[in-house]
Amino acid sequence: MLSPIPSGWKRLLKTETNSDAYRALDTFLEKEVAEGRTVLPPRQDVFRALRVTPYETVRVVLLGQDPYHTPGMAHGLCFSVRPHVRPVPPSLRNVYRELRDDVGCRIPNNGCLEPWARQGVLMLNTVLTVRAHAANSHRGRGWEAVTDRIFEVVNAKPTRVVFVLWGGEAKKKQSLITNAQHVVIACAHPSPLSARKFFGSRCFSQINWALTEADLAPIDWQIPDA
Repeated sequence: MLSPIPSGWKRLLKTETNSDAYRALDTFLEKEVAEGRTVLPPRQDVFRALRVTPYETVRVVLLGQDPYHTPGMAHGLCFSVRPHVRPVPPSLRNVYRELRDDVGCRIPNNGCLEPWARQGVLMLNTVLTVRAHAANSHRGRGWEAVTDRIFEVVNAKPTRVVFVLWGGEAKKKQSLITNAQHVVIACAHPSPLSARKFFGSRCFSQINWALTEADLAPIDWQIPDA
């Protein structure tokens, strides 16, 4: 089931991906498919976040929970959907509202966040797959160890990385961020259930401030219309 990990990341993650736990994860996913269940995102997009954002380019880590479980939406980048998906999911609409209020971005007509990923924003989920129509269905199956390891290797970067943790699940990774040059921005999740606390967080201007303070280029947050 699992597609190859992009070469630049493969070397860094080999301890985890050569483990029995990783093989058990792959076996579980194969079983899901063999039993006729739809696994999302499609196989070729499971490691899309790593493919679009090579290790050397990572300046920001944005962490979600698990992929969208409606077929046709998830494409391997947290919070992002394919360009044709309408309407934009509620959590992402709340992200766009905060972007507008924080840094003045125009709200685009689509939810594809790949332009952020290509600027060095690693758009990772805690769990990288999900069964269609069953949120959190692949939680506890082994992905958490993989994404912990990704956090550890990014934490080892000598240059500043801004880790953005939205919501309780994401905040559990904070203990993995130990190097003093990094910055953690933690706030409520943009889900409609907690958006009241997310609005006004000004996390996007905070990210850019942290980057420019370290002589790194800020992120252009404006998503173009599709």
